[in-house]
Amino acid sequence: MRQVTLSRLGFAGSETALPPGRRTATNAEIHSPFKWRVALTGRLFVLDNELLNHTGLEGRLAGIVAPTLVDMGYELVRVAVLGRERPTVQIMADRADGAMINVSDCEAITHALGAVIDVADPLPGAWTLEVSSAGIDRPLTRRKDWNRFMGHLARVEMAIPIEGRRRFNAVILGADETNARLRLDDGVEIGAPLADIRRAKLVLTDALIAFTSPEPPPLAH
Repeated sequence: MRQVTLSRLGFAGSETALPPGRRTATNAEIHSPFKWRVALTGRLFVLDNELLNHTGLEGRLAGIVAPTLVDMGYELVRVAVLGRERPTVQIMADRADGAMINVSDCEAITHALGAVIDVADPLPGAWTLEVSSAGIDRPLTRRKDWNRFMGHLARVEMAIPIEGRRRFNAVILGADETNARLRLDDGVEIGAPLADIRRAKLVLTDALIAFTSPEPPPLAH
């Protein structure tokens, strides 16, 4: 038996549940800048993938869920596996058409990926699947993310330090096949090898909020 729950993730990543007794969101909530997440309890599976910095179990997971997401009109942003006794598989996705993902999208993705998991069924025991939008201060996991958000501020953590620095904030200047180009706070420009970036995410700023906000509908005449 599967149990689907809905929750809302705020800008800082804190979780806010929907009001007691309500499983659907209002139109205003669905189109808000908050991230929506749907959790499904079931079983874990393993996959394979080409996303940046996805290796091992997470890479194998991504390799299976990505084709299903593409068929549905979505793109995979990130896979993370947390915990051992009752692991949580976190799937972060975007809409391929660039529109803001909403709670209905998350529900559809959750049920589709749940079916894929049931078929694969490589590991016994209980697990939790969480599907969410990437949100505004999103992780940077694909080359196109680094190019899409050129000019915005990112927080970067390296597996291998650059000039003695493992963690830093920098302005994104784009990326090629091997490096993300960044401008540090002292004005120095560097190339960070994509393979050596442990994690990176956008920093929430007014400019980023404006850039990612949907355009208002035209005024009625």
